[in-house]
Amino acid sequence: MRAAHDRGQVAIEYLGFIPILMLIAVAAIQIGLVAYSAQQAGTAARAGARAASLDRSAQQGCQQAVSAALSGRTTCGEARGGDTVTVTATVRIPSIIPLWDPIGSARKTATMPLDDPPTR
Repeated sequence: MRAAHDRGQVAIEYLGFIPILMLIAVAAIQIGLVAYSAQQAGTAARAGARAASLDRSAQQGCQQAVSAALSGRTTCGEARGGDTVTVTATVRIPSIIPLWDPIGSARKTATMPLDDPPTR
């Protein structure tokens, strides 16, 4: 049987555990954003390389391939060499903590062969 003075102890112990649970939740969400940004960078690099292989804008291909939330955070660079084109997409990873952005960027590269120009 509990003494009368022990009655609220469990509630206070739970209150002490809440900050730890919040920290774990924030970390899990941030890890998810890192993985999502890396996936979007890969998609943007492939789409940009495909667009560049067809003599279209690699940057526009990249921007159209990523989600609207990340389109303003995406840049693509294009390099042509011989019969291939290489596009590197960089996506700045968003942070869920306001005014704190030490996470960095996700960078992916894709190379595609240049398509032959159509013959008439």
